[in-house]
Amino acid sequence: MKAGAIEFLTKPFREQDLLDAIQAGVERDRVQRLESTLVAELRKRFEDLTARERDVMAQVVTGRLNKQIAADLKLSEMTVKVHRGQVMRKMRAESLPELVRMADRLGLSAPSKSRVN
Repeated sequence: MKAGAIEFLTKPFREQDLLDAIQAGVERDRVQRLESTLVAELRKRFEDLTARERDVMAQVVTGRLNKQIAADLKLSEMTVKVHRGQVMRKMRAESLPELVRMADRLGLSAPSKSRVN
């Protein structure tokens, strides 16, 4: 019934109900702006990755192992490890789960089941 409205006030309404609805709207806007700023920063970091680092990141966030990624991209496992380290550094991710959350926020990939070779 609200269809995205902050609040649905029926007449007569209390002034406090209106003030509460306005406050809720301001807070919702603040959160959305913060999220937009964060996503813009993540997008900038992602754009700073090389094409190969993006390829590696796409597979890392799906849970693939370094040797699986190496086989898919026809690289050595050591090269994949180097690219993976660069991705973590450039994206400023302190852990794999954090990198996965970043990829999710960027809409890059939904976590999927790893392929077994």
